[in-house]
Amino acid sequence: MAEAIILDNVVKTFSEGLKDRLVAVDHLSFTIERGEIFSLVGPDGAGKTTTIRMMCGILPPTEGSISLLGYDIQKQKSEVKKHIGYLSQRFSLYQDLTIDENIDFFAEIHKVYKYKDRKEELLTFTRLTQFRDRLAGRLSGGMKQKLALACTLIHTPDIIFLDEPTTGVDPVSRRDFWKILSSLLKSGITIVVSTPYLDEAERSTRVAMMNQGRLLTCDTPEAIKSSFHSEVIELVCDNVRAASEVLLRSFVRKDIQLFGDRLHILVQDAKMKKNEILRTLKKEQIEVRSYRIIPASLEDVFIASLNV
Repeated sequence: MAEAIILDNVVKTFSEGLKDRLVAVDHLSFTIERGEIFSLVGPDGAGKTTTIRMMCGILPPTEGSISLLGYDIQKQKSEVKKHIGYLSQRFSLYQDLTIDENIDFFAEIHKVYKYKDRKEELLTFTRLTQFRDRLAGRLSGGMKQKLALACTLIHTPDIIFLDEPTTGVDPVSRRDFWKILSSLLKSGITIVVSTPYLDEAERSTRVAMMNQGRLLTCDTPEAIKSSFHSEVIELVCDNVRAASEVLLRSFVRKDIQLFGDRLHILVQDAKMKKNEILRTLKKEQIEVRSYRIIPASLEDVFIASLNV
């Protein structure tokens, strides 16, 4: 694959006063290939949005360099803009315009005048055709994101940047949105998406895990998980918090992870440790409803890396 974007030792700092300096992105280097879905994942404050805004040319890097399709992101901004689409966290749809009118408006912003066929294609693709006369303000959260995506794609960009596009969207709409993104790859487009959801990152070609502006790892989801040497015991019990406190007497904090009503324990030998864990919890009168040994997920790997 050819390279779509190259970040080389990129740093971004913000001044918080005459002396204070916030390092939002800290010596970030990676390459994004053409035709892949590349996910930036991490908690709030990890530097995901700042990184995307620098890749779009909205923010200049303090240090380092970024190239996009061979163009210097700072010296050739006008050329870069022709090739990208950007869906920000607060994408501004016009609430009092219909779906049709919003797409028309964004087409004209991008100086695309022969776009009727393209619009019909996008409406079909996002399954919005039957709602085209509905005001944007009356759409559900998931439909608004589909419309925002259609507006982002109307000028047929080579690369699209999506900054947490499914935050606040219901699970069914999130899944539907990602199916649409996967379908887009057939056209050869490159998709760069930031997300706090590790289950979404599993659908990506490659994942860059970030924390406090730094890159923790960057690889395919399969490679990241296969490099993780711990096994996972998943427990379902009535009081997972009490169970975690009991098990912390024998395990370090990073090896005990809470996932709703489930508890993940990271161990080296799951078959041997399983019986020991069950005995310990039974002694404390904590009933285990079910347990199983499962492969590590990206979320397991990420949370463990934050606590190293």
